[in-house]
Amino acid sequence: MSLDRREHPTLGSDKSSSLSRSEAGTYDVIQAEIQHAKRHELATGQAAIVNTNGAVGGSTSGSMNTGDSDVEAKKRKWPTEKSYFLAKELLMSERTYKKDLEILNTNFRRELSEDDVENLQPLFQMLESMAQHHNNFLRDLEHRLVLWEGRGTHDSHRIGDVMLRNMAVLPIYDEYAQSHAEILQCLNDMYETDNRFQQIYKEFEQQKICYLPIGELLMKPLQRMLHYQLILERLCDFYTEEHLDSTDCQAVYQLLSRTTKQIRDLMPESLNFIHLCELQRDVQGFDKLVQSQRRLIRQGCLLKHSRRGLQQRMFFLFSDILLYGCKSPIDQSFRILGHVPVRSLLTENGEHNSFSIFGGQCAITVSACTTAEKTLWLAELSKAAADIKNKPHTQLTLTNLKNCKKDNVMPSKKCFVNYLTSLYMKLQVFRQRCNAPANVQASSEEGLDLLGLTNGNSTLTAQQLLQQQQQAQQQNKTPPSRSNTATHVCWHRGATVGLGDHLISAENQLSGYLLRKFKNSSGWQKLWVVFTSFCLYFYKSYQDEVALASLPLLGYTVGPPGVQDAVQKEFVFKLSFKNHVYFFRAESIHTYNRWLEVLRSTTQTQDFKNIHASGHH
Repeated sequence: MSLDRREHPTLGSDKSSSLSRSEAGTYDVIQAEIQHAKRHELATGQAAIVNTNGAVGGSTSGSMNTGDSDVEAKKRKWPTEKSYFLAKELLMSERTYKKDLEILNTNFRRELSEDDVENLQPLFQMLESMAQHHNNFLRDLEHRLVLWEGRGTHDSHRIGDVMLRNMAVLPIYDEYAQSHAEILQCLNDMYETDNRFQQIYKEFEQQKICYLPIGELLMKPLQRMLHYQLILERLCDFYTEEHLDSTDCQAVYQLLSRTTKQIRDLMPESLNFIHLCELQRDVQGFDKLVQSQRRLIRQGCLLKHSRRGLQQRMFFLFSDILLYGCKSPIDQSFRILGHVPVRSLLTENGEHNSFSIFGGQCAITVSACTTAEKTLWLAELSKAAADIKNKPHTQLTLTNLKNCKKDNVMPSKKCFVNYLTSLYMKLQVFRQRCNAPANVQASSEEGLDLLGLTNGNSTLTAQQLLQQQQQAQQQNKTPPSRSNTATHVCWHRGATVGLGDHLISAENQLSGYLLRKFKNSSGWQKLWVVFTSFCLYFYKSYQDEVALASLPLLGYTVGPPGVQDAVQKEFVFKLSFKNHVYFFRAESIHTYNRWLEVLRSTTQTQDFKNIHASGHH
């Protein structure tokens, strides 16, 4: 039986009380379903016209003229048990994973020279094997879900047997986990030593198909195993011992356990290395950031007190050093302005959301946006200083800061008291402004690269920015980096992210169809949505290679709509940041709860209760 995964992603208004299965549009894959769809189109000719015309813009005026009784009857035809929605989540996320493998194994590989591919041969051999296994697994999943949705017997209402057959791929993942650190190191060495490879690497990451940094894509195979385990845990909790799927699910879970334990043990080290490499490429003025014993703890925006007022600064806390700087509007990199050795670091709490940092020859006063954020920074700064003092033999290379413009230099000892008094007086002068939000502009999916054009002292006009960008291009500088990575979003939103948040994010990923509505629009637009790395990516269909838009969620809040929103549909959640509001509509209460669960892992504000969770480095 051949599989035909054609889709008709209708983008328009919808007046049913919940997302219907025809709108989900994911399982018309065999001839029987195609015939069923044609019969349905005869009864709802207007829907067929919309699909034939391929509407892709905002909302359309036409909607399906099905009565409420027809909708309710149709809803009753489809499975409602939790195991079905878990199996469907597995299918949806498997489609995204297939694309992630193709980005690396097909698109990236195509850009490389024969020598590059030879140097990375172990990586591409494993990716090729993974892709072959998962193509078969995805085909089996699609077929099983078709049967589960009413065209098979009760024996087809299970997924454990399909997963059990797929466990033949586990030895490849064990090998990938064992060699993962070596692969990352090899890639970084090639990047740092070969200018030709570095240019290929940068240019590929600028392509729209590469929606995540290559380092993060290389984590996807490990994260996939963790998602399998999550699905199986929930299936095993749902099933009784007598259920026909229980034995297979328990068996798969046991087979996975050794692999996932190995992955969880190496995940912090791998993520730390990837983010050190990314930051090294994002900052100017600090060499040799990537070192084996250095750990990234936290990065985020704080307002630095100065004679000219409050200035936005990006802070990078590592296990041995605290760096701070500002973002260049020309090439989007961060210019390091100063540093504080963690071994000599001291902090002092201030009024409102301010606090002071002392160490080496530096003394600075900063303000956080919220009390919870200040508490988080103070706790992690103190913990980092205590940890390094407990490791007296740790000595990391500290290279000179290039072009470092120190904002505050510690005066001589005899003036120390007067200096602190002066700092305190400045704090009093600015204390009324301590609670002011970071000087950043509102962000939305329309493009962060057009926003936050502030260098801490003055806001650039569009004409000045254009002139500077033209000068940069004339000097053959590298193109600006992607603006939806966590570092850049922290700058634009005045947010903060720790390595612990990245570890949580690695286990909170989701894919599927949602209906989306803007704050002031009436129509719902159906989109394929991928959530990963603190960001939503929107596609017309899971088969599309390039995202229509992306929405970084750091700084956003998520929850059910309020009475004032006047949203009458079922299973709707609301995402909001300042005056940017989006509504998303899921197909079921289970899907609704899962989206809330993963989105809250990113959007909920960190507080001091989460310090221990985010402080394991």
